[in-house]
Amino acid sequence: MECNDAQLVDKSQKGDMEAFRMLIKRHEKSVYNLAYRMLKNVEDAKDAAQEIFLKVFASLNSFRGESSFATWLYRIATNECINRLKRPKFLSLEELRREYENEEKPIEPPQLIDASPLPEELAEQREIQQLVHKAMDELPDHYRLVITLRYLQGLPYDEIAEALGLPVGTVKTYLFRAKNILKTKLQRFVDQTFLLERKV
Repeated sequence: MECNDAQLVDKSQKGDMEAFRMLIKRHEKSVYNLAYRMLKNVEDAKDAAQEIFLKVFASLNSFRGESSFATWLYRIATNECINRLKRPKFLSLEELRREYENEEKPIEPPQLIDASPLPEELAEQREIQQLVHKAMDELPDHYRLVITLRYLQGLPYDEIAEALGLPVGTVKTYLFRAKNILKTKLQRFVDQTFLLERKV
């Protein structure tokens, strides 16, 4: 029978490294996706995810279960990402070379598409996804964070509030404003598409 998070945490706190590895495996994709959405760079996201789990390991014995493990983990993850966003960014010569040659491709979240889309439909879906991701990347950090936690990680309002140390009302306000910004940015695309179709 598979253990839940609370059971794995309990075992990990008692020194069971296999239980801790299972916790990492269960949450590593979500943590990486959050870091990537916030930091917008593959290597930075990988580095942040590694640092997040090191901090989780170092402070696991202080976890008392007042919130879910996932909420506690997201609090550590968001703090790490926010701290990294505040740091000045210095690129190494290798990173500069990669950016110049455009070798590094961002990893996009999994795509949900029909089993047998037509090529033009697939191209349109990709274009829309790129526009959505670009619009999200342009959001202020705190708006992008709540949008990511709510719609990409699927957290309820109260867990987002707890993870970020904000009132639930503030979380809802941030989401409302973020969605309005996204709607405005994406509406231009919808309008342009509609006008092009009318001209054809």
